[in-house]
Amino acid sequence: MPNVFVKNKVVLVSGSNRGIGKSFAIQALAQGAKKVYATARDVSTLAKIAELQDDRVVALTLDVSDQEQVNAVAAAAPDVEILINNSGMGAGIAILGTTEEGGMRQELEVNYFGTMKMGRAFAPILESNGGGAMINILSISGLCSFPFAPGYSASKAAGHSLTQAFRAAMAKQNTLVAGVYPGPIDTDMAKNLPFDKASPDSVAINVFKAIANGEEDIFTDPFAVEFAKQLKEDPKALEKANAAGI
Repeated sequence: MPNVFVKNKVVLVSGSNRGIGKSFAIQALAQGAKKVYATARDVSTLAKIAELQDDRVVALTLDVSDQEQVNAVAAAAPDVEILINNSGMGAGIAILGTTEEGGMRQELEVNYFGTMKMGRAFAPILESNGGGAMINILSISGLCSFPFAPGYSASKAAGHSLTQAFRAAMAKQNTLVAGVYPGPIDTDMAKNLPFDKASPDSVAINVFKAIANGEEDIFTDPFAVEFAKQLKEDPKALEKANAAGI
């Protein structure tokens, strides 16, 4: 069924080749988008999107950590009305017992600086097209760290703060800036996590419903909703539960 916020809009999804990003691209089409820019570092990995044979899809090469590629995509997509900053990565590096920092730096480059680059590039585009929305895919781990993913948690915490900064900066241009805080989702990144996982499609559907209602902080699944409740009631207890490996 068409979504009133998405119908006839132009949507760009970073990291459309798998997981949540692929679901966002497919659900945007299903909910009536006029055009969907599906992006990936390697457009050949967008095969599942290409199989739809939908002429509303435009495939673009995009590595959000590369400023030149971000600029090129912004130039190629001046009609975007809904930006979904989905690209992300997790290195899974422990905080102790290693001196390796490269993976953690890459988490920041993609999850924080990549979102910053995209937001800066597309803010004037969204403004020129009526305001629209910027949707940043974050994580509950950015609200209370998971010790098995310290770098990822830190990068998503930075992304949470960045989202608040963009929200303040873009308020006058009538842009909805939403942070999305999923729990464990059934994707490649989370395949080894010992939790019940929501489907990527359910995340995309719930986010589109939420932005139609003007929501700014979106918890997409039962795990995330309960996590947010616990965080509000007793943040220290939640931190200790995370440390104990909930």
